[in-house]
Amino acid sequence: MFTRHYSRIDHVLGQIEQALGTALGARAEAARANPAGDLPAAELDETERAHAAGLMRINHTGEVCAQALYVGQAAVARDEATRAMLLEAAQEETDHLSWCQDRLEELGSRPSLLNPLWYAGAYAMGLAAGLRGDGWNLGFVVETERQVEAHLDEHLEHTGLPPRDARSRAIVAVMKDDEARHAEHALGAGARALPRPIPDLMRLAAAAMKAVVYRV
Repeated sequence: MFTRHYSRIDHVLGQIEQALGTALGARAEAARANPAGDLPAAELDETERAHAAGLMRINHTGEVCAQALYVGQAAVARDEATRAMLLEAAQEETDHLSWCQDRLEELGSRPSLLNPLWYAGAYAMGLAAGLRGDGWNLGFVVETERQVEAHLDEHLEHTGLPPRDARSRAIVAVMKDDEARHAEHALGAGARALPRPIPDLMRLAAAAMKAVVYRV
């Protein structure tokens, strides 16, 4: 049987194709069923609907950034096991991306218009983290996922998603569990703790992004 061996150029072109698809809003293909399943759609008023859409838009952009981060980190990972773990996590982030896009459509909304910009910035951050070595690479995963987990937890509080929006909440709950598992896997694989200023800068960058994406 003929087996094709992919060159570095093939891999680069594949990453460019993936980047363009993710950043420009191509339909993501989930490997798992949408957690919202057959849950009934609640009757939301206009304020609740707009708020839920804004939060799910933030979550969608977060998954665009996660794709970019993991692909960028995997591109320069030195250990094959680290690369495989990053790409496996990226596939689960693809599930999240698809589920968030589904929910945005149900809410009569759309992804952020600035997703190409967020993707480019996150990819550059992933490359920079990966070039420091696999220990720092995995440490970046741990810190990113912990911050995302905390962010999703806020969405599940009463001040986040509307309490009766069961479909959005079901999606976010599974996403939160997945992010926690990614962090634990990275810790088990030898992640190094990031120096103190980096987590704080990551929080500031995330807060700025969320403020913009909620509306745009």
